[in-house]
Amino acid sequence: MQRTVFSSNDLPDHLGEAARFDLWQDIHVAEIWSVEYAVSENLPFEAVIEATTLGPLVLGQMAGTIKRATRKASNISDDGNDGYLLLINKADTLLTGLQVGREYAVGQGEAALVTASESLKMLGADKNVWMNVVIPRDVLTRAFPQIDTRLALKIGVENEALDLLKRYCQLLETGCPLTAPDLVTHATTTIVDLIGLATGAKGEMAELAGLRGLRAARLQAVLTKIADNFTIHDISAQDVAQELKLSGRYVHDLLQETGVSFSERILELRLQKTYKMLSERHCDGMRISEIAMMCGFNDVAYFNRCFRRRFGCTPTSAR
Repeated sequence: MQRTVFSSNDLPDHLGEAARFDLWQDIHVAEIWSVEYAVSENLPFEAVIEATTLGPLVLGQMAGTIKRATRKASNISDDGNDGYLLLINKADTLLTGLQVGREYAVGQGEAALVTASESLKMLGADKNVWMNVVIPRDVLTRAFPQIDTRLALKIGVENEALDLLKRYCQLLETGCPLTAPDLVTHATTTIVDLIGLATGAKGEMAELAGLRGLRAARLQAVLTKIADNFTIHDISAQDVAQELKLSGRYVHDLLQETGVSFSERILELRLQKTYKMLSERHCDGMRISEIAMMCGFNDVAYFNRCFRRRFGCTPTSAR
């Protein structure tokens, strides 16, 4: 484990406010990741980043007068960072944001999962404190292949897994540094597991966590049917319900408990499949509209709007 601090207090004293902020942001872009920040107009510039490296993960905290953070497609291409960040608000302010077409509002003690590979906006108050658990994409997607369905969804302060995660990270940051490789591996695995539980992304089993017996088995069957049939352009919750001999209302209720509706699941699966096909060499000869139709879309204009909103770029630029 290694702990580092990057503070505006360490910048040259002779610089003015604007110059100190510009230098701080330049160092941030060069050393951490490419983000466009804006500071409070009402308070002097102040920013402190604390980071503790734990295996492939980073436990970090940002505090100060950073009021707005924006990550655009140009920022993403600048650094190629595609990791995930579990954003946890530690102050009594409200952090609001937008990613993958979803708006989130995170109060004190609440959290949301975001990713560096998607366009991101976040707005806070004049002074904010938030914690980040940074996880490489391959680590989190290997554990939870459907993790992107959980992006920008608020995790409430009452979430037990989130509460345990916060306390566990605090213990790691304030306790004696771990040096034994087996302990580091155990700690990172525990954090990833808790993130899966907190976000509801621990495979499909996490979505079943609040359910028992027959209800859990039926949800599992619904999720499987959706995964097997999402490319059928006119598939509906009623179709899935009929195949499983359930009512449409029951299927909607089951999915509601997971936090992701039927239409949201279908759209996300279709978009993920089109994105993957657009980047595959054997699809180079196919028209984009062809690929979209194969993935279940029957309206190219609608597909283009959803794709741009979801990935921050056009289908053409994704090829």
